[in-house]
Amino acid sequence: ACTIPDGEEHKTLDTVAGLYDQFLDGGLDRSGGVISLGGGVTGDIAGFAAATFMRGVPFVQVPTTLLSMVDASVGGKVGVDLPQGKNLAGAFKQPALVVIDPGVLATLPADEVRSGMSEAIKHGIIGAPDLFAELEAPHSGSQFPMSVTQLARALEVKIQVVEADPFEEGRRAVLNLGHTVAHALERLSDFSLRHGEAVAIGMVAAARISAKLGRAELSLPDRLEAALAAWGLPTRCPPHGVDEIWEAMAHDKKRRGRALRWVLPHAIGHIEIADAVPRQVVAFVLTGMGARSEE
Repeated sequence: ACTIPDGEEHKTLDTVAGLYDQFLDGGLDRSGGVISLGGGVTGDIAGFAAATFMRGVPFVQVPTTLLSMVDASVGGKVGVDLPQGKNLAGAFKQPALVVIDPGVLATLPADEVRSGMSEAIKHGIIGAPDLFAELEAPHSGSQFPMSVTQLARALEVKIQVVEADPFEEGRRAVLNLGHTVAHALERLSDFSLRHGEAVAIGMVAAARISAKLGRAELSLPDRLEAALAAWGLPTRCPPHGVDEIWEAMAHDKKRRGRALRWVLPHAIGHIEIADAVPRQVVAFVLTGMGARSEE
């Protein structure tokens, strides 16, 4: 078995190089493969190593967190961070197999469950209004945060989008709802902010930007914020400077030329991809959510 350090701060090329050494020491060749057992960070690193070792060896995902089950383990995007931003070195590597055992969710700490619920709620917003309606209601407090049926429904949303656009050339970008702001906040927090927490804040920002531009139902931002808050997820922006957040967003690989690419919800189940959102609108929304004005 190969091991890597825990945490987003270790999602680096140095960690991948360490995996290459372990692969070689263990005699891995192209007749073998890599099995990733862990959360989303583990899968991203192991998948990138599998995609690039000997020009590619088979890859299997065994996700153990809610976030990786509903999001990171399917879709084939793998990679690591550079100092300038998240996932700037990566590849598309579809797993040969994804094995999900919901039973391991009972072993997760509460903050890991919350982080995963953010992505499940995101999938409801993107393409499953019925799932969103179920998740915005108070949950039963049962052993699992979601039923197996709900878990499968969240997965179906991502699978359908990925199958239609496997290399993120168009529609697949809707899966990045909330991520434009989220990746910037993660980086500014030195990754002390969990991915799902950052995505929750980013989704609220996207909904408020959409409403400010007159594109969203007026009730959408408050409805989304209430659903996230019901699961204990943050909905306020940390007090970073607006200019600081904008600069961090400018390094995001999802931009198009000089324009940031935004995923804006119009309603639950209705999403738009937009490249031209005025900076002053973004600043207004983020300041209203708690970011520090730098005027």
